[in-house]
Amino acid sequence: MLQQLAGADASFLYFETPETPMHVGGLYLYDLPPGYSGDFYEDFKKWIGERMHLFPIFTRKLVQLPLDIDAPAWIEADDVDLDYHIRRHTVPKPGRFDQLEELVGRLHSNFLDRSRPLWEIYIIDGLADGRVAEFTKFHHAGFDGSAAMALVQKLYDTTPVPRPVPPPAPPHEKEHADMVNMLSLLFASPMRQYLRAMRSIPDIFKVWSRLFLPDPETLRLLPPELPPIAPATRLNVSITSQRSYAARTVSLKDVKQVAKSNGVTVNDVVMAMCSGALRRYLSDRRDLPREAMTAFVPMSVREAGNMQMTIQTIGMISSLATDITDPVKRLHAIHESAQKAKYLTDTLKPALLGWSLPWGAPIMAYGMMNMIGRYHVADRLPPFANLTISNVVGSPIPLYISGAKLIANYPISIPVHGSALNITVQSYCDSLDMGLTACRHALSDVRKIGDYMVAALAELKTAMPQRAVPHTVAPEAVTSAEKPAPVSPAHAKKRRSAVAKPVRPKVAKVASKPKPAKEPKTPRILTAQNNPVDQEARDHRARGEGAAAATKSAGEQAVESSPTVGKNGTPHHKAPPQRQ
Repeated sequence: MLQQLAGADASFLYFETPETPMHVGGLYLYDLPPGYSGDFYEDFKKWIGERMHLFPIFTRKLVQLPLDIDAPAWIEADDVDLDYHIRRHTVPKPGRFDQLEELVGRLHSNFLDRSRPLWEIYIIDGLADGRVAEFTKFHHAGFDGSAAMALVQKLYDTTPVPRPVPPPAPPHEKEHADMVNMLSLLFASPMRQYLRAMRSIPDIFKVWSRLFLPDPETLRLLPPELPPIAPATRLNVSITSQRSYAARTVSLKDVKQVAKSNGVTVNDVVMAMCSGALRRYLSDRRDLPREAMTAFVPMSVREAGNMQMTIQTIGMISSLATDITDPVKRLHAIHESAQKAKYLTDTLKPALLGWSLPWGAPIMAYGMMNMIGRYHVADRLPPFANLTISNVVGSPIPLYISGAKLIANYPISIPVHGSALNITVQSYCDSLDMGLTACRHALSDVRKIGDYMVAALAELKTAMPQRAVPHTVAPEAVTSAEKPAPVSPAHAKKRRSAVAKPVRPKVAKVASKPKPAKEPKTPRILTAQNNPVDQEARDHRARGEGAAAATKSAGEQAVESSPTVGKNGTPHHKAPPQRQ
């Protein structure tokens, strides 16, 4: 069945030029089963062949509309040659990891054949540690990062023992791209675009009201802030089709710990790692701009359970705060900028999801992108963003394919004109695997940026306890801050005498004389003064006052004779005052 591509999917076909191949992929590392003696390439090819019918991306190809006046369509391929699509490579000796990165960069530079299904897989052996690698290429018009993870979850097993695979559907007659079908699709497309535009009118008014009208609950006008302007750097140039690649792994637990201790998100920590790495890389070359660099961050809007192999992504522009030296302050500045960017993106989301391409878009878009590359327009215009940073959520449990255990999953993405670096990270079990894809001409040493990202996380982790001390042990810090400074002996003597004074009432309590009873309250006078009851009360009051005076005199004598502490800690008694 003919299925015409949506606007976002087709745009990656239009933007593909001789300098900008638009395929994405991944580098996977496997541990072979213990005692394995077979051919993993043949076993893997058999595994894919038994499961191809589960994923349309393996069996469909593109067909162009007449005059290339509208978006192309997907059609089921007559035959899929697995020997062509699944290939074998060997890393030269001694099989180091940087040699694997070099090979992946070269393989990623080659374009996919549009006359076939848009995918290729390479099984790579010869690594020094005995592991086997898999390098995949899929055209970005087929799916986004979230759809790729949905593919991985259905293709892989959660145990070394493979699960049963449902059989393919019975053979059926395939639809062909004849002239009648293509013309009907061509003339039906404008009507669909018209209906889609009519349905998007309420969303456009909703966006307009959020931008220019007060909030209905608070009656306050809260317009979103515009994205920051990106400064020009050595990353923002016209690129070539040749690629360099670097893959690194950090602990996902460390990333979450840094995020939790600072009250930010994992994505904020990832951007802070990129910011610290770029700041160090550009500072080494004396090319760090004074203004803060920015990043384009794709955001998935795919609903849970949506397994469609289409692009469902929008994006935002966030500051990387590379103008801030302190790593923790830089992290919080990135978090604040990301929150503002998300608010702007959420405001514009209804309008961004409903856009479509008009007639003639393939011709216009392809001609514009060719002009940008041929005349190096990106070298003269300010950049849209300095680089692209993407974060994809991967599987939290180990995965297996043909009995081999997946160890790492490094993403591979797309640099474009004006943005020669793409950093994509993906979680897997307890690790965060990072893939850095760059233009080889602009960033041949992209591996240094990968090393600096690992160091940036270590820097944030080291700074984390120091920043957390005032919050976790604040009572101890306050107590130590309030301790008195050393004083002279004369002041110490005065302080000891002052400290001894509060002890005196305790000494009076242990005196030999019993404690006198409390003075009774004076009875209320109800009659005249010559009443006998009143006279008896006055006598009782006089006797109480005399007893209190005697008790007070005895207490003063006891206090004056109480011991005090001398300089050497020996108690001594004060001499009673001499009477004159």
